[in-house]
Amino acid sequence: MSGASAVPGPLAPSSGPDLADRVRARLSGPVDPGAVAGAARAEGVVLGAAALLRLVDDVRARVTGAGPLQPLLTREGVTDVLVNGGGRVWVDDGRGLRPAGVEVGGEEDVRALAVRLAAGAGRRLDEASPFVDARLADGTRLHAVLPPLAPEGTCISLRVPALRRWRLEQLTAAGAVPGEWAPLLRAVVSARLSVLVSGGTGAGKTTLLQALLGEVDPAERIVLVEDSGELRPDHPHVVRLEARHGNVEGRGGVGLDVLVRQALRMRPDRLVVGECRGAEVRDLLAALNTGHAGGAGTVHANTAADVVPRLHALAAAAGSAPEAVDAQLLAGVDVVLHVARRGARRGLAEVALVRLDERGRAAVVPALRLGDDGTPRRGPGWPLLAARLGLP
Repeated sequence: MSGASAVPGPLAPSSGPDLADRVRARLSGPVDPGAVAGAARAEGVVLGAAALLRLVDDVRARVTGAGPLQPLLTREGVTDVLVNGGGRVWVDDGRGLRPAGVEVGGEEDVRALAVRLAAGAGRRLDEASPFVDARLADGTRLHAVLPPLAPEGTCISLRVPALRRWRLEQLTAAGAVPGEWAPLLRAVVSARLSVLVSGGTGAGKTTLLQALLGEVDPAERIVLVEDSGELRPDHPHVVRLEARHGNVEGRGGVGLDVLVRQALRMRPDRLVVGECRGAEVRDLLAALNTGHAGGAGTVHANTAADVVPRLHALAAAAGSAPEAVDAQLLAGVDVVLHVARRGARRGLAEVALVRLDERGRAAVVPALRLGDDGTPRRGPGWPLLAARLGLP
């Protein structure tokens, strides 16, 4: 669900990757057409205007971008670019993962690319710090692991930010949200119910949450707190706070817990905490229990029913007991929206409520779900949800 300019065509035979590397080695200043043309002439190559511009793009990608991966990152629809140990490249452009047909080189080249990308994000990647999780200047999320942790060779994972900001009606038209569920989602936002969006990696959690935030009244102020900035809602009044990782000595970090406290002093009408993968779930639940109705967040889970045990497991890392998690869930979360992949398609698969079960524990009760045949069906939680929203 991202998009940008089309992929540049291949360079002329005289201006291929080898020339780009030689030109890069000759440059000592900015990468501009004049400098690149001069370096190419020094290599005995004279290029026409079109070939020169392609060479400039290629050299720039090797100096400040993702090198041979850069064209994939700017291709329409690409969400993930992955480099496995050994240099094989895979891409997901909405049709599932498949070989990209791009050559990165051997282990030395892949490692050099990973180290340069990490350095560009202000992070260190070497034997002392053999893995990195960072955000590049264009918003792309970088994860890289070096040997011996990755015994077959350096691995790079790039998650491309969604450049297109989908509205709810567009997701409905694309089939990512069942048409009859769209009015309910608008009612959830209008009633200021607190929402958790759950799902697997790449299932569309951020895309759905952005669309919901786009339905918030323009007069309201949304404050986003994220570990890595991904949410870009189409709304006129959004304030973004982003966590800061510590330096190599572990100093200078600012976590979500600090940012949540800061956000509370910024007069939020809606407080949103981005994706939780660990102990920061404590901060998400705390944020949803601050009295700011209509808050939201996202969490990894295989199904909506798995949300509660998933939160228990994550909160245990922060020293929180299951009983404390249940109390916060019941007090701070109203609705769970679960997104899932169905083949190459991604979209909303279940709408559920957080309720007490017969044991007095928090549980997720389905109100709407898609059957195996893709047909929407009502679940046991529907009467309560409909009554709360004033729906028939």
